[in-house]
Amino acid sequence: MIGAICGDQIGSRFEFHNNTPIDALFSDKSTYTDDTVLTLATADVILNGGSYSKNYLDYAQDYPNRGYGGSFAEWVKNGGGEPYNSYGNGSAMRISPIGWAFDNINDTAREAKKSADTTHDHLEGEKGAVAIACAIWLARNGYDKEQIKSVLEKEPLGYDLSIKMDAFPKKFDVTCQGTIPRCMAIFFETDNFEDAMIAGIKMGGDVDTNCCIVGGICDATYGLPNREIIEAVYSRLPKQMTDIVTAFTIKYIDKNFVEPEKIATKASTIEGANS
Repeated sequence: MIGAICGDQIGSRFEFHNNTPIDALFSDKSTYTDDTVLTLATADVILNGGSYSKNYLDYAQDYPNRGYGGSFAEWVKNGGGEPYNSYGNGSAMRISPIGWAFDNINDTAREAKKSADTTHDHLEGEKGAVAIACAIWLARNGYDKEQIKSVLEKEPLGYDLSIKMDAFPKKFDVTCQGTIPRCMAIFFETDNFEDAMIAGIKMGGDVDTNCCIVGGICDATYGLPNREIIEAVYSRLPKQMTDIVTAFTIKYIDKNFVEPEKIATKASTIEGANS
């Protein structure tokens, strides 16, 4: 899950500035967006119980103006309520904690659908959430990339994952059906967290969400990002958020994880990401 939050922060400054040179993964313009807020809302439900719908509403109200999609923002403005048949990639961007929390893939898929259905109850919205949660479950249980690809290509998911990174246009596509193949191509064609982030930035479009989704799968494949990256991420989050990140990581990912000290000044940039 830390990888997803890393990806969100790393991608945040490139989303509307796709031609910005990649001199470093982080800068003083890097921040967290709706991807992080709602990912942690998901993690909070898993850790402490409660309702996905209520948590998504509460967290969005507690952390306003973080780039929420138009339909979700309207849902929040109206106090939550019924789902709105969305197939946007918001259902997939917030799902990474579910990929870590369950013992088998069927329970993972059911919980992912449950999370999606609070807002994104369109079939494609459900499929996007299930696909990413299951990819994380498979990766953390030792399945290789070809095996993960095979599961996501089969029905009932049925994604076409044959498209290579270079074939995707550098434009916004915030649908699940457009986002999942793009993110999986990034994951399949890179072999470490940092390269995946750089590839996600270079592809353009919805960069923070794409990097968030890919980062979540990278966590499960390569292990947690290096300590310097984790420290940079923690330095940009309020304490309520870091408390959830730490508790979730210790319970589900690494029982020996030690929370880094928050850096009082602006976090150092992570060098070595030159394009």
